[in-house]
Amino acid sequence: MKGYGQKLYQQTQVATVDKGRLIVLLYEGAIKYLDQARECLATGDVPGKSVNINRAVDIIAELNQSLNLKDGGEIAGNLRRLYLFWIDHLLQAKTRKDTRNIEDVIGMMSSLNEAWNQVVSRPEAQEVVPPAEGQSLRAQITI
Repeated sequence: MKGYGQKLYQQTQVATVDKGRLIVLLYEGAIKYLDQARECLATGDVPGKSVNINRAVDIIAELNQSLNLKDGGEIAGNLRRLYLFWIDHLLQAKTRKDTRNIEDVIGMMSSLNEAWNQVVSRPEAQEVVPPAEGQSLRAQITI
């Protein structure tokens, strides 16, 4: 029952967070799964590695699908290329027994997540982006 309260809190947090913060949370989730995949590889848990890579890929694919290429211009196009690169890199990692590809994606994702964190923590970002309520994930994070 201990996990129930934590899960409910996380669901509430995602449902009431602004768009920029939601992106940060998604990056953090993907990084967490990639860290777990790396740990699974270190302990020889190949199925666990695959499950965690798949979870991270699902998050990245959702971020990719949420991009608004029409209004997002060059930034959205660059993010699309980056997300597709990450997905490809992680799918290759599923077939390898080293953590290099996983670590590469964690490093790039961590850097980009740090930038997102800086942007969403600015007071002017709070004024521009209202909390997302009752929208689908894709509608909440369209860039």
